[in-house]
Amino acid sequence: MARDTSDTTPLTTRDELIAWFSAGEKPRERFAIGTEHEKIPFYTADHAPVPYEGERGIRALLENLGRETGWEPILDAGNIIGLANNEGGGAISIEPGGQFELSGAPLPDIHATVTELDEHLAAARRAAEPLGIGFLDLGMSPKWTREATPQMPKSRYRIMRNYMPKVGKLGLDMMLRTATVQVNVDFASEADMVRKMRVSLALQPIATALFANSPFTDGRPNGFLSRRSEIWRDTDADRTGMLPFAFDEGFGYEAYVDWLLDVPMYFVKRGETYHDVAGASFRDLMEGRLAQLPGERATVSDWANHASTVFPEVRLKRFLEMRGADVGGPAMIAAQSAFWVGLLYDETALSAAWDLVRGWSANERESIRAAVPRLGLHASIGGRCLGAVAAEALAIARTGLQARARRDGNGRDEAVYLQPLEAIIAAGRSHAEDRLADYETAWEKSVEPAFTACTF
Repeated sequence: MARDTSDTTPLTTRDELIAWFSAGEKPRERFAIGTEHEKIPFYTADHAPVPYEGERGIRALLENLGRETGWEPILDAGNIIGLANNEGGGAISIEPGGQFELSGAPLPDIHATVTELDEHLAAARRAAEPLGIGFLDLGMSPKWTREATPQMPKSRYRIMRNYMPKVGKLGLDMMLRTATVQVNVDFASEADMVRKMRVSLALQPIATALFANSPFTDGRPNGFLSRRSEIWRDTDADRTGMLPFAFDEGFGYEAYVDWLLDVPMYFVKRGETYHDVAGASFRDLMEGRLAQLPGERATVSDWANHASTVFPEVRLKRFLEMRGADVGGPAMIAAQSAFWVGLLYDETALSAAWDLVRGWSANERESIRAAVPRLGLHASIGGRCLGAVAAEALAIARTGLQARARRDGNGRDEAVYLQPLEAIIAAGRSHAEDRLADYETAWEKSVEPAFTACTF
């Protein structure tokens, strides 16, 4: 998230919290696609991580990119921590370990998101090359230990770093060493949100398997195809997971609000100051009895910021955010958008996707979530190989994209962006498995070649 929300409108009732989510509803003709991706910077000369300070650090990279794009700097305690495109709506931010993130603007089709991505990567290369910086397209840094990974000077990250070890063993690894790609999709109504939430939660492990791309840690294979996904299983149980209550009868905005109210807070921002209230209750803030800030009451900003500090496999804000995939190269980033847009933006495809998953029990959904980080497409659910389920989901997504009939200048519809995933299904192997095979053969059991072979 590039910039915390700034809206001091008071919030006094639970209904106002619910209304904040319902305000995200859009007519179908205004549905957009937002794509976010992280990439891990490194020095090309020695494959070392990039610190924030210094003539060739992350600060210098952001300053260079700001000159390239003309985007406005985002500051935190005097440090540049991102860039904002005030005209188009996109933003650049840095994650806790220096991961460089593009939060794309809401765009009408995947063709436009690919153009945006290409332009961003070209600008990022121009900004990075004079500094001797490259970017990995892996879902986890393959070489550096947690202790060797630089930490970025962002106030909310300091609070999170202090809190994470209290609630899980791997939260710091999540913050410092992983990289993801996310797709944001719209909903037309509460019922539409519920359908999309249920389908995308159920299918999120399929996305994890298709995009698995984090098989190395500390310079060697880590035993997983998506170590990034496994890390999330021991980060913070209060704010992560498959949201089983989303499948309960009557689920909607109200139930999500009640869950979010039960998630402990991280911080309250007043002016430019982040107050550490980690573990506190949002209910107490609404009632003016927060022990750390006596008398202070909740605002719209507080609620929006709190909503951004939960990390389920699908997150509800004023859109739905798909969170299950490791980052990959440009074609895989486009494929992530194509997969979810094809499934969720065409009514026939959405119904078919629900038919695919509606018979799965909560236990089956949890079991596949637990198995996929290690087994990928070789896991099974409901007596079926996950690869077969993924192939069926891809076929539905292709039909949905063809029905949208959004064509580029060459007359191609958006289904063209599914081709990398269809190749994975045909081969029966994820990119993680390909890279593990490289490690055993051409890479001669070293991850150093990844800094050439696995880059943007």
